[in-house]
Amino acid sequence: MINTDIFMVLQKIKRFTDGRQTKAFLVGGFVRDHLLRRLTSDIDIAVTEDAPEYGKRLAGEIGGTFVLLDDINRIARVVIDTDRNSAGFSHFNLDFSTIQSDIKTDLARRDFSINSMAIDLTDFLERPDQPELIDPFQGQKDLQVKIIRAVTDDIFRSDPARLLRVFRLAAELNLTLDENTRRLVQRDAAELSRVAGERAREELVKLLASSEAALKLREMDELGILTVLFPELEHSRDVEQPKEHHWDVLNHSLETVSAAGSIMRSGSCAFITSAILSEVPWSDSLAEHFNSPVSKDTSHAVLVKLAALLHDIAKPETRIIDKERIRFFGHNEQGAVTVVKIMERLRFSNKDIRLVECMVQNHMRPTQMSQTGLPSRRAIYRFFRDTGAVAIDILFLSLADHLAARGPNLDPQQWSWHLQQVKYTLEQYSLDKSLVAPAKLVNGYDLMNELGLKPGPRLREILESVREAQAAGEICNRGEALSYIKNRLI
Repeated sequence: MINTDIFMVLQKIKRFTDGRQTKAFLVGGFVRDHLLRRLTSDIDIAVTEDAPEYGKRLAGEIGGTFVLLDDINRIARVVIDTDRNSAGFSHFNLDFSTIQSDIKTDLARRDFSINSMAIDLTDFLERPDQPELIDPFQGQKDLQVKIIRAVTDDIFRSDPARLLRVFRLAAELNLTLDENTRRLVQRDAAELSRVAGERAREELVKLLASSEAALKLREMDELGILTVLFPELEHSRDVEQPKEHHWDVLNHSLETVSAAGSIMRSGSCAFITSAILSEVPWSDSLAEHFNSPVSKDTSHAVLVKLAALLHDIAKPETRIIDKERIRFFGHNEQGAVTVVKIMERLRFSNKDIRLVECMVQNHMRPTQMSQTGLPSRRAIYRFFRDTGAVAIDILFLSLADHLAARGPNLDPQQWSWHLQQVKYTLEQYSLDKSLVAPAKLVNGYDLMNELGLKPGPRLREILESVREAQAAGEICNRGEALSYIKNRLI
């Protein structure tokens, strides 16, 4: 059965459409998802009149927000905001397109067979369980056999964003590209460079949110798409690493995405056994953290996977041979610079960029907090101070990086030590929040009034030193803080 809230929205559209003597057809993703019994907040409708004009008037009639999406192809959107409804959505996107001649001709201009189906809106509302399906390209059959197939041979040339969409849909719906579609992707891969950053980011983020993200990124590389989207990754291909690494830099990066998805419980990884996975810490609060939104269309889990793909992006340019050993000095700092440029090109939000930059720059920190034994309270404080909102993300990224470095040749002793560092850091964070954000014992006015210090950078340095000592358990109150400053810092 169709969801009640969606049904009511469609009834409003039908009343409006009948009043204008217009024909309306449910098309594309909505029909596909209806056949798959998937709820969706995106409703695609083709109308037999100018869609922007239709959408503008509909928005005024039903209290929605009108957005012109494509003036040339006459595509418009009406956004209906709702309270959190029974479908779990806070809004509906109604995307309207203009039928140029008839519905079958309109479907022939679409991308994939699974998106080239339609249902007459009136028929759908009268018998939602068994409406007549308009399916000239056998999209329903393709859904049943789980393939995604191009409708015509020029779909990627007419809209190169489809080169990403085909992998995103395949990932979301667990579909396989048919051989002709694979051939077309490979033939037209270079066309992806024409896609605007915003559209590329939108498809990429949806792909990364899928549990199949790593597999589809691998397939994108096989067909020549990945390094059109990320030209910087091409330099990583066949770049040799130290002997303990199982893969070259590019393959290691792809495997790190796979490992990250596995340990965040949003994917599987061929070389991570159930025994290994059971050792990686997990809880409801960690699941909530990774699923929590960062910006409009990203989550922590999505950004961790992106950081996993790009964390070694600067290894080729920093690679040296030092005493017959391969080293990549400073690749994390240089990589952070490169990641910012990549994400700006793809029009990620400033917040997304800052967080992934921090992940890449600090992805080796968890194993650097202590060379012997467990990390000190001071080291843990510094780690959380410097990494803030992505501290947990970095801990998991470091584990994924380790697993993807050794692959099937994982050294149990080294892995146990790394895991112990991460577990202890997470435990200390959970048990003692004052370790991360200790209460303020003294402030700048105290230092100026009682110790005669003058305003300036040195004042801030002293206050930070006090917070470190407090986090380390060396001082506990205001008097001890002032004594610590007198005896140790001035």
